[in-house]
Amino acid sequence: MLPAWNEQREKVFLDRYALKDREGKPVEKKPEEMFKRVAKAIATNEKEEEMFYKVMSEWKFIPGGRILAGAGTGREVTYFNCFVIPVEANDPKKGNDSRAAIMDTIAKMLEINSRGGGVGINWSTLRPRGAYVKGVGGTSSGAVSWMLAANEVATQVEQGGSRRAALMFMLWDWHPDIEEFIKVKKDLTKMQQANLSVAVSDAFMEAVAQDKMWKLEFPDTSHPNYDAEWKGDLNEWKAKGYPTVVYKEIPARELWNKIVTAAWESAEPGVVFLERYNKLSNTYYITKIISTNPCGELGLEPYGVCNLGAINLVAFVENGKINFEELEETVKIAVRFLDNVLDLGAYVLPQNKEMAQKLRRVGLGLMGLADALILMNLRYGSEESLKATEEIVRRIRDAAYRASVELAKEKGPFPEFVADKYLKGQFIQRLPKDIRDEIAKYGIRNATILTQAPTGTTSILAGVSSGIEPNFAKEYVRKDRTGTHTIKHWLADYPAFVSAHEVTPEEHVKMQAVLQKYIDSSISKTINLPRTATVDDIDNIYRLAYELGCKGITVYRDGSREGVLVTDTKPQEKTKITERPPVLKGITKRIETPLGRAYVTINFIDNKPFEVFVNIGRAGSDVAAFTEAIARLISLALRGGVAVEDIIEQLVGIGGATTIGFGENRVLSVPDAIGKALRNGYEQQGNSVKVSATNVDICPVCGMATFVYTEGCKTCLNCGYSQC
Repeated sequence: MLPAWNEQREKVFLDRYALKDREGKPVEKKPEEMFKRVAKAIATNEKEEEMFYKVMSEWKFIPGGRILAGAGTGREVTYFNCFVIPVEANDPKKGNDSRAAIMDTIAKMLEINSRGGGVGINWSTLRPRGAYVKGVGGTSSGAVSWMLAANEVATQVEQGGSRRAALMFMLWDWHPDIEEFIKVKKDLTKMQQANLSVAVSDAFMEAVAQDKMWKLEFPDTSHPNYDAEWKGDLNEWKAKGYPTVVYKEIPARELWNKIVTAAWESAEPGVVFLERYNKLSNTYYITKIISTNPCGELGLEPYGVCNLGAINLVAFVENGKINFEELEETVKIAVRFLDNVLDLGAYVLPQNKEMAQKLRRVGLGLMGLADALILMNLRYGSEESLKATEEIVRRIRDAAYRASVELAKEKGPFPEFVADKYLKGQFIQRLPKDIRDEIAKYGIRNATILTQAPTGTTSILAGVSSGIEPNFAKEYVRKDRTGTHTIKHWLADYPAFVSAHEVTPEEHVKMQAVLQKYIDSSISKTINLPRTATVDDIDNIYRLAYELGCKGITVYRDGSREGVLVTDTKPQEKTKITERPPVLKGITKRIETPLGRAYVTINFIDNKPFEVFVNIGRAGSDVAAFTEAIARLISLALRGGVAVEDIIEQLVGIGGATTIGFGENRVLSVPDAIGKALRNGYEQQGNSVKVSATNVDICPVCGMATFVYTEGCKTCLNCGYSQC
């Protein structure tokens, strides 16, 4: 079952992907024309061209946006969205912690950004603030200062195009500048081009669990081998017996609390469990994973690239079940397609081409998971949905690895393949025995095959939910020349529909963990949290992600990027509380909550709520007491002039330990029930509740309040603009 073609999908196609003439007018009018162009460009023979066109035109496989926009156009463009580069000097004699290395790195970043590519950089190679710099007889300004400089350079790229420069900046947990790095985005005017993540080691997580002290240290820069051998890996440096300087010791939990508090305040930094990433890496014996790309779905070695495409799960749901035979056949074709891409198109840097063809990484992922689960009548995040998702992604993994072995038989394995070492990889050891036996005999074409990237714009093109995320909302408001329209999700009336804010944080993490078991790279996913989420909530989410085997985690709390509150010390006029008239008209709503049946009475003046009373539970019980307290505070706010929309927005969506109801009637907690009753009563008086969906910003391209944070990246639900 596929969604109908609509104006929004057509707009994204024409604006983003259709071939255009010199005046910018679309030459291609239908997606089928685009798919024919792309299939012909990526195919090496007629049979492949037919296969590629079929899976794309049936909306079963959607290549990455750069491939759709660039393949077959005759322009020398890159098909790769993102890159990872090291901090290193072009001249090895200069050393990697030098001004030459910094400038060379920023120059490479700028070149990639100017071609529209995102860049991930781990800045841990640079000495910390205050460290002695022999060449100038002074001290270093530190790693964060150079990140800020790189960010300012990237800002200039945005001025020349519609897509901003996307960056990922990382710093290891042992680096002496880590505390400065953690708090840098408390000032929301800083580092606006970059996502920030702490590279977290297993040793640090163990120190947090056991409440140990943690050393912030760096190599002794006076060591004679420093310039020649320091590449940003502290464990490697220590293994050689080389000295370090301990700048500070801090309780590990104190540093951890700083990380989660900063994430609560500004949604950053995220955490990437980079040591785990390297332990699980298929290429552990070849190269180190030094950073992820900007959205976090691919951990890459120096000069690695992203080569992306997605399977549209919605296209395989038939009568509430997945057609696995068709799914596995499509996976086989998609792997061949992405492998071909590596030999076509332009690479920004020669090192990118060299690394891509040495390892032949491809990144096949999913889109439409949430919609597919709805069609299967499975609520996203439920135990049943987790089991179904595990079966789907396991079948995809096995089909993808079998396809890569078949390609190795035909074209040879990736050049750095060494059978006994590759087969010792932890992820590879989880594969079925027959696949491992085939790898031992024939090799494998691609070092890694699977990832979960953001599919924001391409999923709008396909008309399905983005990546592995739940749908953001049932509907949103869109304005155009003809007026204001409410766009309703095509599956909004299905009983299994839930929005992202109805899925608990624990359910989000469990879904990510289920997928991670079967994905050899990583996952770009955002856990959207209500404004009421606490620092402890984020602490628990980050710890749970580590415990369940995730490679990284990103959260976004509503309101966490509104900026720092500036207090006006001038005396303020006291808010006037309106006196209560002797008689008021009102209504009483009965609503079921997780703690029992509630009766919500709303009294009105001029069709607007003036006061609220709530009865629930036995008189004298704790439930009755805190509910009465909520109602009194709501009444005080209403009488003090607070907009009812603001009160509703604060209450609706607050989650508790249990929920009741399903779909549209689902109640998350007593405050959620009160908010929904207040909204319903307000609307019954003929009012329109203009409560914006949480976590929504204004899109910089179309100007609509449809710019949402999802999959580690911001995407516009209206025009498809993406920051990644």
